Amino acid sequence: QVQLVESGGGLVQAGDSLRLSCAASGRTLSGYAVAWFRQAPGNEREYVSGFSRTGGYTYYADSVKDRFTISRDNGKKTVYLQMNSLKPEDTAVYYCAAGNRVITSSLRNHRQYDNWGQGTQVTVSS
Repeated sequence: QVQLVESGGGLVQAGDSLRLSCAASGRTLSGYAVAWFRQAPGNEREYVSGFSRTGGYTYYADSVKDRFTISRDNGKKTVYLQMNSLKPEDTAVYYCAAGNRVITSSLRNHRQYDNWGQGTQVTVSS
């Protein structure tokens, strides 16, 4: 089991940037698929970006490609999501998730992840 804590959310204006952090405790994230999801009120939980278990693949939702960048520190205990050129439609609660049994074809399926953080609110005003 790994505990995840997100931070870095806030209220910004359209065009601004934010960097979210997901800190793991209990163990490193080696061997875990790690992903950022987001959920706006009334919407389904949406995959944003993530790494495969081996770290060999990095994925982005089409809606955030070329604006968001996921990265991890060398100690593999923190994952970051750099969000640039934010838009009002990026407003949501952002969750970090990790799973050590997630197969590559199911990376976007939130049900495959069994470790979740509490979420951090990102609000982008127009």
